[in-house]
Amino acid sequence: MIRHRPFGSGHPYDLTGDQRVPARPLHGQSCELRVRGSASVTGVQLEWCERESPDAPWHSESSRLSPPDERDIADAGPISGGHLAAAQARAAADLRYWCAHTPALSATSSYRYRFVAQHETGRTTASQWYDLPVARWAPDGGRLEVVGTDRVVAGSVEWLMDGDGPQRVRFALPLAPDEHVVGFGERYDAVDQRGRRLDAVVFEQYKQQERYGRTYLPMPFAVVVGERGWGFHVRTGRRTWYDVGVSQPDRIVVEAELGGETKLELRCFDGPPATVVDAFLGEVGRPEILPDWVFRLWASGNEWNTQARVMAELDRHIAEDVPVGAVVIEAWSDESTFTAFRDAGYEVTEDGAPHRLADFTFPADGAWPDPKGMVEELHRRGVRVVLWQIPLMKTRGARGQLAADVREAVDERLVVAEADGRPYRNRGWWFPLAVLPDLSTQKVRDWWATKRRYLVEDLDIDGFKTDGGEHAWGHDLRYGDGSRGDDGNNRYPVHYARAYGDLLRAAGKAPVTFSRAGYTGSQAHGLYWAGDQDSTWESLRAAIVAGITASACGILYWGWDLGGFSGEVPDAELYLRATAASTFMPVMQYHSEFNHHRRPLRDRTPWNVAEHTGDPRVIPTFRKFAKLRERLVPYLSGEAEHAVGIGGPLMRGLFFDHPADEGVWRWPHQFMLGRHLLVAPVVEPGATTGTIYLPRGTWVDVWTGDIVEGSQVLHCPASLDTIPVFCRHDAWSGLRSIFEVQAPSGER
Repeated sequence: MIRHRPFGSGHPYDLTGDQRVPARPLHGQSCELRVRGSASVTGVQLEWCERESPDAPWHSESSRLSPPDERDIADAGPISGGHLAAAQARAAADLRYWCAHTPALSATSSYRYRFVAQHETGRTTASQWYDLPVARWAPDGGRLEVVGTDRVVAGSVEWLMDGDGPQRVRFALPLAPDEHVVGFGERYDAVDQRGRRLDAVVFEQYKQQERYGRTYLPMPFAVVVGERGWGFHVRTGRRTWYDVGVSQPDRIVVEAELGGETKLELRCFDGPPATVVDAFLGEVGRPEILPDWVFRLWASGNEWNTQARVMAELDRHIAEDVPVGAVVIEAWSDESTFTAFRDAGYEVTEDGAPHRLADFTFPADGAWPDPKGMVEELHRRGVRVVLWQIPLMKTRGARGQLAADVREAVDERLVVAEADGRPYRNRGWWFPLAVLPDLSTQKVRDWWATKRRYLVEDLDIDGFKTDGGEHAWGHDLRYGDGSRGDDGNNRYPVHYARAYGDLLRAAGKAPVTFSRAGYTGSQAHGLYWAGDQDSTWESLRAAIVAGITASACGILYWGWDLGGFSGEVPDAELYLRATAASTFMPVMQYHSEFNHHRRPLRDRTPWNVAEHTGDPRVIPTFRKFAKLRERLVPYLSGEAEHAVGIGGPLMRGLFFDHPADEGVWRWPHQFMLGRHLLVAPVVEPGATTGTIYLPRGTWVDVWTGDIVEGSQVLHCPASLDTIPVFCRHDAWSGLRSIFEVQAPSGER
């Protein structure tokens, strides 16, 4: 067996040992042709054909390929970005790779090639013939249509052309010396992206997002903050790249995939950040008002995989007097159908028909003996229930209801397909080879949702954690709405959250979805969290940056796994600093990674952190912040409603309200929560004071009631049970009771 995929696996950052490098070579470049062989392959020949013009004859030659050494394959790209990266490396080690290098290629010539493998038995097998188009940049080839003020630098537009038409376009936008650039979706490395290169493609970067510059939630949109203020949106679902003042300090160079299309639209906005974001939401979709309970504390742990364990943790919340508003149950399902509780008994519907709650039996000694009773009890306690989901259907070892559902999905063409019509098999290393429901169409969204309808209508579930929307890889996939992979993959997580939101609405519930992946249009679909991070100070700082940048793109409801969810349990200082910061974020929640139930437990509950660290301050301090959060709920709800009305974010960097103040850029981890509260999380270990920059205006220290004039830097005491927070003076009378502080005598 030999395999050659010109574009590899579709992984946006890693190369593979069976692809062309580069996949689309430029005029004057050579190209490395890689092929993968099974253990029976003893040699590979390359058959190469070229001709100088369409009328010229083909010239053919054959050459024997040599296997590259291990270093060559390792240099193809870092193995990263998935839960099972080690498994990927082990699998690669069992294969043989072969490669050839072409001569310098010309855009005026035509090329094709194939591989012939020699096997141990003496037989030979040949691959198909592959065309090799060669591209070059040209001043003409398509049309860049600008809506709004045309800011494109004259003469900067170029088109990457090959025999299949325009493949990319690049152009420049002006960048003044005093301007800062924020946005491009959720970013972890910096608030101001000036001086950086980045791209916009949905990707599951498992931890250290700030190091790799990758994100679950990109957008081809940015706000340019300066004296005048403006912004831009590249209206595309395809991958885009940005050079923000790196190559030329006075330019933002934008490059966008075209996939053969001859037109790209660019929308330019004018005005301060509030105006730009509002106009952007007007064209991509606005958030909606969600119920107050989403602003209460969310509790979760990946190892809470039985009814007894869930109830024990919620009982502990009561015992410790720590208020909680929602529980996310991740490990509830059979992890096969993602519709049936583990241990539940039911008859398989061979035609894939959905079940109702009455179709299930729940053994008394099983993991979930009474799910409905559990939900009812949690609701009596004022706790809402959110269930975990994944948009995949496993095929390895599929049996029972899963096998029936897969058959139905494939037979009825309800799954994302390869270009040749075969079902797409997940190329990532989380649930490998699973098929992906094609949620781009209403038909499939309804089909997918109907299988889960009983969870909402019969069981009274309140929302869904819509995890893992990043599994569509490959430029040539086919979707039911007519899009290809290069245009549809980024939009997949938007359709995914929409499907569950519509399910909840149809049952008369608020569309509470909790996602980590998204793209342009995600603003209108529920809540988001920052994905997977370690319990480190670096991750705390990166998460705050992620929240500020996501909000700058119109994401209203956002949070993170406070203190991190992976690795060793955080120490008391990091955990409590993260708790304090999260108290003042739109979503406050803790969560922890699956650790195979090994001892000591790695739950991020305050009691487990207290037990693990031996620090007696953890539980009372967490309790203090959780109760403060309860008092903040009316403020958060009111500010969210106001933000929905004007298109402003709930959590926002200081630049949003003070775009002309250069001082705000020196304090990237400070943010406003709503219109009135300025928050300065403590993000360095060992700190006993918190440094806070107050922009122009009159402010009140919420802990002391002291009145302070802005345009200055303050150093505030910051013990582990506090966090520097200031309130706008004109709002203080309405918010003083939240912080239970008495105002100075002159203010009473």
